[in-house]
Amino acid sequence: MYKAPVEDISFTLKHVAGLKPALDSGAFGDLGEDLVDAILSEAGRFASEEVAPLYKIGDEHGAVLKDAAVTTPPGWKALYRSWIDGGWNALSGPEEFGGQGLPTMLGVAALEMWNSAAMAFGIGPTLTMGAVEALDKHASEALKAKYLAKLVSGEWMGTMNLTEPQAGSDLAALRTRAEPAGDGTYRIFGQKIFITYGEHDFTDNIVHLVLARLPDAPAGTRGISLFLVPKFLVNDDGSLGARNDVFCSGLEHKLGIHASPTCTMIYGDGFRGATPGAIGWLIGEENKGLACMFTMMNNARLCVGMQGVAVAEAATQKAIAYANERRQGKVSDYTGAGMAPIVHHPDVQRNLLTMKALTQIARAISYSCAHAIDLARVSSGDEATHWRDRANLLTPLAKAFSTDVGVDVASLGVQVHGGMGFIEETGAAALYRDARIAPIYEGTNGIQAIDLVARKLPLGGGEHVHGYIAELKAVADEVRTSNLQGFGRTAETLDRALDDLSEATRFLQKLLADGRLDEAQAGATPYLRLISLAAGGAYLARGGLAEQNRIALCRFFAENLLGEASALKERVIGGAESLSAAGKALISA
Repeated sequence: MYKAPVEDISFTLKHVAGLKPALDSGAFGDLGEDLVDAILSEAGRFASEEVAPLYKIGDEHGAVLKDAAVTTPPGWKALYRSWIDGGWNALSGPEEFGGQGLPTMLGVAALEMWNSAAMAFGIGPTLTMGAVEALDKHASEALKAKYLAKLVSGEWMGTMNLTEPQAGSDLAALRTRAEPAGDGTYRIFGQKIFITYGEHDFTDNIVHLVLARLPDAPAGTRGISLFLVPKFLVNDDGSLGARNDVFCSGLEHKLGIHASPTCTMIYGDGFRGATPGAIGWLIGEENKGLACMFTMMNNARLCVGMQGVAVAEAATQKAIAYANERRQGKVSDYTGAGMAPIVHHPDVQRNLLTMKALTQIARAISYSCAHAIDLARVSSGDEATHWRDRANLLTPLAKAFSTDVGVDVASLGVQVHGGMGFIEETGAAALYRDARIAPIYEGTNGIQAIDLVARKLPLGGGEHVHGYIAELKAVADEVRTSNLQGFGRTAETLDRALDDLSEATRFLQKLLADGRLDEAQAGATPYLRLISLAAGGAYLARGGLAEQNRIALCRFFAENLLGEASALKERVIGGAESLSAAGKALISA
């Protein structure tokens, strides 16, 4: 069963992603290492002892819909109550509304543990935290006063309603409409699909954040507004009032995360005799809802990246445990009686080390993204701009690379288990099933790659990314001049990967400058993996420089996996023409 890797998490936060220097500088007030360690330790205990035991029940039982009401698996409602009673939902919430105001780094570290223990559980609070951020930044004071405290505490949960049957990634195609009622409220009509925790029994109220169009709104994404639509209306004294005209009409039957209810939501259909039209309140300005929703989506993208890290960690733990138990064949370095545990076989070792290395670099990238978010919040002027640019650069890496890693590592975990990995009994297959959604939702990984190339490479006049690469090169230089033993050819391979990254970056920036966007997009996905692997190699090296027993994994990654960077560079620079030519044969109309 999963055991939270508190030591690895703490080390990565402090010595790789930058939390310790920030604490030492006083960037987070009087927050110190002792409190950080206490929070991580208790989060690890809760995840390991209270969440993880309910994972299999959730996977096998799933969420059930009856008469427009969803029942979560046995024990899950009580688990959620224990979780919010522990203050976990409020960890990084605004202090003004009852939150603890702790750094995002701590929030995502805890989130990793919840999702490793049960991804279907961890995804629900993720949306609530995103709703808190969106309301805190964009809602009126009246809406904040009525809703934020209970969302921050977790007494109520939040959702994000974007997708419609005809409008997935292309939000310009949204049809849900909002009609002004003349009293400051609006009536919402339409259908939303794939709404995570759109209906459930965890909380008495659910606060939906819904994208819709006002009458005569401009076409496309410029005509989208954001509305707060509660399941139950809230009286002036904070008590719950009448049921709103919003309901769940169906649950999706999914490959994984079975315990997480994925709902089709109907707005304004006259639910159980209600006056048609779900009552909603505008968040932010009319026709500027997408900017408000992106506050929530950027938060969610980092959190989904943590799901990739989380599943990879759980799959790695499970595979290593199995490889030490399962016996098969003979190996020269095994001197015990009988067949050797398969962990002694070189090919199994390669798989397990690949799993460990990929998990660690995904964790380091994601924590570094959270660190940038934190420093942007506590800084001002040019420094704040620098850290905002860094967070923006790393967000697509954290989301896309980490979730790709989640799938790859979970797949390797099935392979290590052999035939038993294909059997549900071991749990390896369940992790693989859960992992597969993460590269898809909150913006597919292909969209993240396009965002990285088209919107993030131009940051700071195109120089921010080169400043980041220079920081990574400084790590390679430090390895080269270090007296520590065991790095092997790490500095050499890391230098080569970073040179490949620099060349590919300038190539894509030139395409963008020349207006050749299609060619730049053709190289976007290999580029995202290239920058992630190169950065990951530097982060592993930074860890090895800080703690010698981490050097061996760093060297393994550098000498066995980082060579992929060269091939990725060639795909970025030379792959567009052949992709376009071959792609024409796929088009049927």
